[in-house]
Amino acid sequence: MMRMVLVWSVVLLAGFAALTLWRAAAREAAAEAAHPPAGHFVMVDGTRVHYIDTGPDNPDAPAVVLIHGSSGNLNDWTVDIVGRLSDRYRVIAFDRPGLGYTDLVGRNASAAEQARLLADAARAIGAEAPIVVGHSYGGAIALAWALERPDALSGLVVLAGASNPWDTGISTYYQLLSHPVSGPVMAALISAWVPDRVVSQSIAGTFAPQSAPPGYAAHFGPGLTLRRFSLLENARQRASLLPQIEAMVPRYSAIAVPTEIVHGDADTTVGLHVHSVPLSRQIPDARLTVLEGVGHMPQHADPSALVDAIDRLAAR
Repeated sequence: MMRMVLVWSVVLLAGFAALTLWRAAAREAAAEAAHPPAGHFVMVDGTRVHYIDTGPDNPDAPAVVLIHGSSGNLNDWTVDIVGRLSDRYRVIAFDRPGLGYTDLVGRNASAAEQARLLADAARAIGAEAPIVVGHSYGGAIALAWALERPDALSGLVVLAGASNPWDTGISTYYQLLSHPVSGPVMAALISAWVPDRVVSQSIAGTFAPQSAPPGYAAHFGPGLTLRRFSLLENARQRASLLPQIEAMVPRYSAIAVPTEIVHGDADTTVGLHVHSVPLSRQIPDARLTVLEGVGHMPQHADPSALVDAIDRLAAR
């Protein structure tokens, strides 16, 4: 009797595993069909980088590069910000490695590796010294860009960016998802079975205390983030960020380009006083703009504040 129970348990488990893998693959294919690449590709040292590139018909228009945060892709910028800038700037937005449609760079691309990749991609498409804007995790990439490629940017905007060490550790979710054994199992289960209401709740939590713009999820394409390789790469990047930030902090004083820092005081994801307040003292002559009552998505909650910061840099 026990042997039969064991046999049937193995059969059921194998069947569930096969169903999970099939369903994950089907949902990934559906996500890519619903949100195909929005822009172009450029090859950088064998890595295919996805980007959009738009702006006025003016070869002298200043270039602005936009870098998204964790669990994101460049579609976050095309909801609103790209349209606000593209009348007078050449606007370039990149997918970061493993997210959107940019290839993985090995396994667990560091902030410095990502910064060098995107700086080289910008140069490859003729943007030699853009204003670089980074949101959240992308803020760490923008800072790394200023440190790794100091001659390849003309200004820096850190938007609710991760910039200084924190003492809260890493969540159990990222611990499990970044682990080499539990990660692939967890990624397959999430990709196959996570319900839409959980995705909606996650988006709402990211935007709190504001709300996401109408139609945000349909435009952004959260299904792209729920692909197994994106879940794993995003978790590995997130889990390894703290020691990289700790190594970057002593170098901030060497950043010589004009720098704007924009952060909401209601941000509970990347805390204002943990990150941007000290950063404003670590980078010479950096200007900090604090947005009252704004959470972790200031590019949507107060887009004019970001546009004003970019305009100030362009004027300088």
